Amino acid sequence: MTTPIETSAPRIGVMLVDDQRLARTGFALMLRKAPDIDVIAEAGNGQEALDVLAQRARERHSLPDVVLMDVRMPEMDGIEATRQIGGTHPAVKVLVLTTYDEDDYAFGALAAGASGFLLKDVRTPQLIAAIQAVAQGDAILTPRVTRQVIERGIPRALPVAHRECLQTLFRTLSPRETDIARLIADGLSNAEIADRLVIQQASVRRNVSRILAKLRLRDRVQIAVEWHKSGM
Repeated sequence: MTTPIETSAPRIGVMLVDDQRLARTGFALMLRKAPDIDVIAEAGNGQEALDVLAQRARERHSLPDVVLMDVRMPEMDGIEATRQIGGTHPAVKVLVLTTYDEDDYAFGALAAGASGFLLKDVRTPQLIAAIQAVAQGDAILTPRVTRQVIERGIPRALPVAHRECLQTLFRTLSPRETDIARLIADGLSNAEIADRLVIQQASVRRNVSRILAKLRLRDRVQIAVEWHKSGM
C-alpha cells in the first residue's frame, strides 16, 4: 500500500516597508499569526526597499511575494518605490498602506502598479487575508474607500472622446464579463464576486483573464480605474 505524499502549500514571503520601526514590528507580530506567511525583509523607505530587493536578487535569495508598503516616507515615497518595483521585479506584488486622509496617495499607488491598498488600522485577520489574496493574484480594493479614492484621482474634466473610447472598449465585453468588471470596480474580491453572481471562483478568474486580454490591461486595478474613467 502506497503512503500518500503530503504536500504543503507554498509559503508567502513578505517585505515590510515603513519609516517607523514600531509600525514594522507591529505588522510583523500580526503576520506571525499566519502559518503560511514569513517576513523575509524590511526597509525604512522606498530607496532602501529597492536596494534590499536588488541585493537579494544579486545574491539569488528569494524575493518577497508581497511588499507591504507605506506611502509617506523620506528619501523615496511608496508611490515611486511601487513604480520602480513593478518595472524591475514585476512578479513582486505591492500592497499599500494608507489612511482616510491619504486618498490621493492611494490612487497614485494604484496608478503606479500596486495590487491594492489597506487602511493602516487594518485588523490582523484582514491583513493576513489580504496578503494571501494578493499573493494569489487577486487585488485588494477596500470597498468602503475604493470608489472615492479612484474618483478623486480621476480628472473631472476627462475629455469626452476619451470616455467614449473607454465605453466602446467595455461594450466589447460579454454581459457576464461586464458584471464582473463592474464588481471589480466596486472593490469586490474574486470570492465576493463569486458569491454575488453565484458562480465558482475559478469562473471569476477565467472571466477576469478574458477581460484583461480584451481590454489590454495589466491587472484588476486597471480594470477598476478604467471603469471609473469611462463613467460606466
